[in-house]
Amino acid sequence: MYTAIIPVREGSQRVKNKNIKPFANTSLLEIKIRQMLRIKARGYINDVIVNSDSEVMLELAKKLGATPVEREKYYASSEVSINEALQNWALNASGTYILLCNATSPLITDKSIITCIRTFADNISSYDSLATTNLCKEFLYLNGQALNYDPAHKPRSQDLPDILVLNSALYIIARSLMIQKSDVVGNNPYFFNINQIESIDIDNELDFEIAEYL
Repeated sequence: MYTAIIPVREGSQRVKNKNIKPFANTSLLEIKIRQMLRIKARGYINDVIVNSDSEVMLELAKKLGATPVEREKYYASSEVSINEALQNWALNASGTYILLCNATSPLITDKSIITCIRTFADNISSYDSLATTNLCKEFLYLNGQALNYDPAHKPRSQDLPDILVLNSALYIIARSLMIQKSDVVGNNPYFFNINQIESIDIDNELDFEIAEYL
């Protein structure tokens, strides 16, 4: 049994009310709820949960046919760690496997999500989780030091090592492991690459405007 969790909270620091702010004649939250309900209707998942401290968002979830789960104030505060929040979301869900689907990733397609579910199911004996990623072919520095290449022998960008970046568009993990690790990336994850457009994660006003334009 697969359960999709869409976590949204009332306060957003960089873009005010970004999850319910008008976006392409709808909202980020409505886009994600409708997307996951379509995938549910095709038989790939069993339940779609909206986990939130916002009455407005919980009402929208109920109106559209998702399952509203009220989040305790502490788990929506700036005091809570991401790991604590992840564990709490899993504890307040049912099902054997969790799909964590962020409303701030509105451009990942139904096809990609379904392919992720199928890929995870087909490889479940070899991998304990799945995370969407991007391939990074950039010249990286940390504290003034090159991380992924030798400046004395600068390679072509395509010859840089394959570094994967988690884009948070989708995670799949056993609910029990999510509770145990307080994380959505297991001990042996399958990394599923998606394209740059699908991987856009809305974190600021510019991201919001670019994603809406696309």
